[in-house]
Amino acid sequence: MKKTVKDIDVKGKRVLVRCDFNVPMENGRITDDVRIVSALPTIKYLMENGARTILMSHMGRPKGKADIRYTLRPVAERLGQLLKKEIIFADSPLVVDKSVETAVSKLAEGDVMLLENTRFREEETKNEEPFTGQLAALGEIFVNDAFGTAHRAHCSTAGIASYLPAVSGFLIEKEVKFLGRLLEEPQRPFLAIMGGAKVGDKIPVIENLLPKVDELIIGGGMSYTFFRAQGLETGRSILDEENMELARGLLKKAADAGVKMLLPVDTVCASEFSNDAEREVFGKDTMPADMMGMDIGPETVKIYKADIARAKTVFWNGPMGVFEMDNFARGTQAVAEAMAENEGITVIGGGDSAAAAEKFGLAGKMSHISTGGGASLEFLEGRELPGIAVLEDKK
Repeated sequence: MKKTVKDIDVKGKRVLVRCDFNVPMENGRITDDVRIVSALPTIKYLMENGARTILMSHMGRPKGKADIRYTLRPVAERLGQLLKKEIIFADSPLVVDKSVETAVSKLAEGDVMLLENTRFREEETKNEEPFTGQLAALGEIFVNDAFGTAHRAHCSTAGIASYLPAVSGFLIEKEVKFLGRLLEEPQRPFLAIMGGAKVGDKIPVIENLLPKVDELIIGGGMSYTFFRAQGLETGRSILDEENMELARGLLKKAADAGVKMLLPVDTVCASEFSNDAEREVFGKDTMPADMMGMDIGPETVKIYKADIARAKTVFWNGPMGVFEMDNFARGTQAVAEAMAENEGITVIGGGDSAAAAEKFGLAGKMSHISTGGGASLEFLEGRELPGIAVLEDKK
């Protein structure tokens, strides 16, 4: 167990907090503020307990140079609206300079400041000096609450911990609690649902989960790689050809482990990759060579929903089809609805699955939605995340 902000005295202290404010933007406007909202419990706790709070985050990929397209100013404005408080925005293109240091020295208890995009500095992603030391010099305590970047050893996620006492915020505490429970003590039956396009991205997760789950459901684009591995026709469907052998191997490993592994029994196919394309449902072994799979079919939906209803713990990562197109969203929506109706533990591993739950208005009915797609997958692979490893352990 890692220490949290509750395990350290923050009153009057300058507390550096790494958040994940890498929010989607369109024309300078934030289109989804979930990541900002997720950081509020930690920020409010620090405010209420007299800390002088300095927030850090990256946004996008400005490639180590100041780029106004990736400024965090809109985040500061939105954060101020949510907290009903003025957020001091340190708009230095260097992230840390004399003016920022002076502004930090003037912070009063309860004040909140947001630094400019940490990736405006090329040292950030390399975890190099002098940026790490410059950031650390601003604070007395380091709090990491950016689970979405906890799998990256950057200056602002891991490097600072070599200078300052380092603890977790409430978001990382929650992420570790829910994801850790999946690996260590899931209520059974434990069902994992894996979708998306590339098998290669999910292989390590599936291999680590196989000894722990009772059942594994495969859907989305990756199912066609499993079909092809079994010698079935997949038409013009997306394939991860590099990992065909790995898919075949996973089928055997699941059988050897006694894990029930379900693949779609039917597929919604389309003539083109378009919402308005001609579409038809085919059995898994009757897909035409001139069509492509776009979603799981109605019979598969029935089977998957019934299995989700029986499970006591469900983990889902990856859509069942091209859910961005309404005509091919039914499978993904059905999975989200079944999870929302499940009274057990339901966890979504970030990424497109989280976006789907939001799209269908079901996010609030899940036990937990991870804020870090890549980080959650690496955690479930059993890998140590640098941004969490550096935090102090509870004694």
